[in-house]
Amino acid sequence: LKKTLFEMIQTDYVCGGHPCHPHAQPWQAAIFERSKYNCGATLISSRWVLTAAHCLTGPIHVRLGDYNLYVREGTEQYKAVAKSIIHPGYNCTAHDNDIMLLKLQTPARLNRYVQPLGLASRCAEPGELCSVSGWGIALNAPENISIVLYCTMIHIVSDEQCTADFPRHVNENMVCAGLKGGGTDSCEGDSGGPLVCNGKLQGIVSWGDVPCISTMKPSVYTNVCKYYDWLLATMWAN
Repeated sequence: LKKTLFEMIQTDYVCGGHPCHPHAQPWQAAIFERSKYNCGATLISSRWVLTAAHCLTGPIHVRLGDYNLYVREGTEQYKAVAKSIIHPGYNCTAHDNDIMLLKLQTPARLNRYVQPLGLASRCAEPGELCSVSGWGIALNAPENISIVLYCTMIHIVSDEQCTADFPRHVNENMVCAGLKGGGTDSCEGDSGGPLVCNGKLQGIVSWGDVPCISTMKPSVYTNVCKYYDWLLATMWAN
């Protein structure tokens, strides 16, 4: 049965990707609800992490500097969340404004394993090559979560194609990315994680079609460039 839009994946698994080079994405963060992996996220300063609003499902904390979720590598930093700020326009049914700032209780210690990623102030062009990363769902892993961070390269999809793939469900606050013919993309389990284009955080993994592992459609990301001013103003005020 076709799922409703609300049931469309809160995207989480880099499907068709490959293990990232260890710690090559030092901005990648993991959100845990108690002891269970919940979402991906991105460190954008020593005190702030950016993720999807739909990732706030209960008490959460942030892990930085991680690569293998099930092995203590000595690079991890465990951070309590002092404040969570969901965009005031967030609509969970329509996935609109699916963006949330997390202020860390204590600043991250920046080193080769933990580094912030800059925010995109300009919107990406169709065809632009970008990377997406996440732990997501892997069928052979404990609790269906990929043991190590996975990466893949995808292209920005035009607004026209995105609208054709998801009629009446996408707007300017969203950007689509994937590969023609499918086969590699984010999927169930990568929610909140980074879409990186030209060394900047361009998107936040938000939603897509189901089942993501076989769909020919791109995934949908929160379009970070549309929130640049809001993000700077909100961090400054808090």
